[in-house]
Amino acid sequence: MKNLLLSTAIVAATALPGFAQEYTPDPNAQPGGMITVTYKDDVATLDPAIGYDWQNWSMIKSLFDGLMDYVPGTTELRPGLASSYEISDDGTVFTFTLRDGVLFHNGRAMTAQDVKYSLDRVTDPETQSPGAGFFASIAGYDAVTNGEADSLAGVEVVDDMTVRITLSRPDATFLHVMALNFASIVPKEAVDEFGTDFGKNPVGTGAFKLGEWTIGQRLVFEKNADYWRDGVPYLDGVTFEVGQEPIVALLRLQQGEVDVPGDGIPPAKFQEVMSDPAQAARVVEGGQLHTGYITLNVGMAPLDQLPVREAINMAINKERITQIINGRAVPATQPLPPTMPGYTDGFEGYAFDVAAAQAKLAEAGLADGFTTELYVMNTDPNPRIAQAIQQDLKAIGVDVEIRSLAQANVIEAGGAGQAPMIWSGGMAWIADFPDPSNFYGPILGCAGAGEGGWNWSKFCNEDIDAMAIAADSMTDPAAPERLEMWSDVYMQVMEQAPWVPVFNEQRYTMKSERMGGDDALYVDPVSIPVNYDYVYVTE
Repeated sequence: MKNLLLSTAIVAATALPGFAQEYTPDPNAQPGGMITVTYKDDVATLDPAIGYDWQNWSMIKSLFDGLMDYVPGTTELRPGLASSYEISDDGTVFTFTLRDGVLFHNGRAMTAQDVKYSLDRVTDPETQSPGAGFFASIAGYDAVTNGEADSLAGVEVVDDMTVRITLSRPDATFLHVMALNFASIVPKEAVDEFGTDFGKNPVGTGAFKLGEWTIGQRLVFEKNADYWRDGVPYLDGVTFEVGQEPIVALLRLQQGEVDVPGDGIPPAKFQEVMSDPAQAARVVEGGQLHTGYITLNVGMAPLDQLPVREAINMAINKERITQIINGRAVPATQPLPPTMPGYTDGFEGYAFDVAAAQAKLAEAGLADGFTTELYVMNTDPNPRIAQAIQQDLKAIGVDVEIRSLAQANVIEAGGAGQAPMIWSGGMAWIADFPDPSNFYGPILGCAGAGEGGWNWSKFCNEDIDAMAIAADSMTDPAAPERLEMWSDVYMQVMEQAPWVPVFNEQRYTMKSERMGGDDALYVDPVSIPVNYDYVYVTE
């Protein structure tokens, strides 16, 4: 999306070129019915300020709304809980007018005060939100994170239906940030009532509301009959069954008992599925802005030494790893995927070279190697990829103990800085929005390196951070000089080697014969993995 921040003094959201006015209901949609979605692991939280993984992202998106939103199945911005907005000449003041008649699931009308409360909450250090850094451009953010203030000075309630947000600098990505789950609007009274259990008792304004949650068994979402968007959702509800092995889920889909296997097609069954025309017809493939990587915790010895990190980069046979997932990826050389603006063409990264890797270890005084741990999500094929990484590192004298855990436990260990190395598969980075900044702030920047953040390498370089801030302070997100600056950011990151970028993966999932809706909704780039608000059943 280009030119989100225009130079006119006042810009109404509905006038922006490329922005959808409102969603047109699918004429083929049949309202009603329930669907069943399976996952191996239970859900950690449904709190939009905290939830940040593949599994709960689309669930949270169906329970909550933000001021901005996306056209279903795309990365095109559209207004959400804001009916319109205005932007100042210098791109630093955003005035949002809220929609009338929006109700929380508890029946109370949403107001501008709820917007301020929600933004204050997500940036409050006590919340430990992994997305807090996204809001760093809002005036007063530093004072809140430093404990000098308890609310964002830049978020002002003008009246019940108007919020003014002032930035400390222009931010080319700000409207995208306001469409993230982290910017979802929540009611203070519900958070006060449930406290740290709000993630198990979510209250939002979304198309669905939580009807039941039996820990370790299932979650049931029910249609929000008072939803503010006309005509959706089409479904009466969604049942999420957890504790389901992906191979069992595929078998149940084949038997008509499951509508979407949330963990995707098991790699061991991929060729079998694709060779059967009846099953292949139900496969949905989509491109994604994705990078799978190994994080190297720069705060833990001996990974705190650059030559050691370089050695690990040189030791990994990326071509072999892509074969583990049936060739559904290409080897990566840098954090950005090839289709992302700012990608550095021609950069070869660290070549696979065992001898050079061994020399780097010797340079670090570790010619005899060392012992470390690799954390990995326990869903296939990730443990097998971890074993391949283990074998590669064994070849240079590094003994790796694999810790195969549920997704939530890996994320917790990474956020706490307890994991020396993490294979990100199953949790690997897929862009929240199509801008190069999104691969930096949360997972490589200083803001994401704090407790609970997703910068599991704990890498923090203030000079690179300053360059990233300068790039985002340009008002035109597509400006060539901005994209060149982002290219420089990632090249400098690679010089410090806090990651091993491994591959860029395509996305595959399946749906039952009775599922309706555009295929893009099943590989939705911002409602990963499925946009439940707009899919339907045909029987």
